[in-house]
Amino acid sequence: MAEIIRKTSNYPWSYFRRFNPVVRIMILSDILTVMSRLGFVTPLFAVYITDRIPGGNLEVVGIASMIYLLSKSLSQIATSALIDSIRGEKDDFWAMTGGTACFSLVYLMYIFIDSVAGLYILQFFLGLAAAFLFPSWTASFSRHLDKRQEGREWGMYFTLTDLSSAAAAILGGVIAYRLGFTYLFVLAAAVSLVGTLLLLSVRKKFYKPTEP
Repeated sequence: MAEIIRKTSNYPWSYFRRFNPVVRIMILSDILTVMSRLGFVTPLFAVYITDRIPGGNLEVVGIASMIYLLSKSLSQIATSALIDSIRGEKDDFWAMTGGTACFSLVYLMYIFIDSVAGLYILQFFLGLAAAFLFPSWTASFSRHLDKRQEGREWGMYFTLTDLSSAAAAILGGVIAYRLGFTYLFVLAAAVSLVGTLLLLSVRKKFYKPTEP
């Protein structure tokens, strides 16, 4: 019984420690970027638009979401093909690192939006950043998974990102209500930037010679 309790108390850390360093860092990095995107920003984005942007209403919320999704979906086939056409992983690394950095920048820019047109422009560029980030991150993560650990590592990734996003959603609501959206976006940008810096710590792992 004591052994069962010990193993249970170590879960999920006991599994996480077995993952290779690149997978661990990529999971930790994306925990922070997903917290910013799905925890801090997305749940309150409609409220921000309707309350803080002149002329913002529910129609604007829908159009802003559409612009982001169109920009992302129509661009990521081309960005994926470009990434695949370049041998090695350097391009993948800089695509996902640059993408996370752009998310941080856009979160800060939300503070200074004073028009619906400005919002739409930011949404367009956010979609472009996502078109580089998501395909390159997913491809890199899949390549670095440990053999016969793929299910566990993907499962751990989704578990940790979902739990952290849930916690961030509560925290984001408290911050936006008590301190305001400026503080919320600054925090989202800072957390996402830390995720970017974590990726930089393993950049040498992506600079290995490419097999013929």
